[in-house]
Amino acid sequence: MNVILDSNEVTKTLRRLAHEVIENYVDLSNLVIIGIVTRGEFLAKRLQDIICEIEKISVSYGYLDVTLYRDDLDHRKSLKPSKSSKVPNIDDKNVLLIDDVLYEGRTARAALDAIKDFGRPASVKLLVLADRGHRKLPISADFVGKNIPTSPNQIVKVYLSEIDKKDSIEIQNNVGAGFSKP
Repeated sequence: MNVILDSNEVTKTLRRLAHEVIENYVDLSNLVIIGIVTRGEFLAKRLQDIICEIEKISVSYGYLDVTLYRDDLDHRKSLKPSKSSKVPNIDDKNVLLIDDVLYEGRTARAALDAIKDFGRPASVKLLVLADRGHRKLPISADFVGKNIPTSPNQIVKVYLSEIDKKDSIEIQNNVGAGFSKP
């Protein structure tokens, strides 16, 4: 296991990303932050808290379970929706999707498919804590915490204290690797 970011570095990275988001959006009151379940949900909440702390305003937050929108369900037969989605009004809003790792682009594509069932946003952007490359779809993140060059036989694991009792990003070798999430 190779630690890429420790707890302090994860916190600093999220603060930097929050500042980038603030600089990018002129009207934060029109912003809706939506985390992709599971780890994206907690990253989105943290990002919302940081933005609200810095700007002293309220920013809408929600989470989205994209399980049933994935195009690889036949490869992951046991998948069931982990929870229902909680998405605030997104009509004519600027939506910021949050995920932990961007890999092939399939989760982000599923999120784009899912989000249209909740309304028609003015714009949709993607923020990820880690981008490991190896895209199979033409998707890129608008905000990236850390670019992590990897080989296809490596797994990028994001640990968050809300689930894993620690914050870190680590790489491990795995000959049969297919997904970057634990």
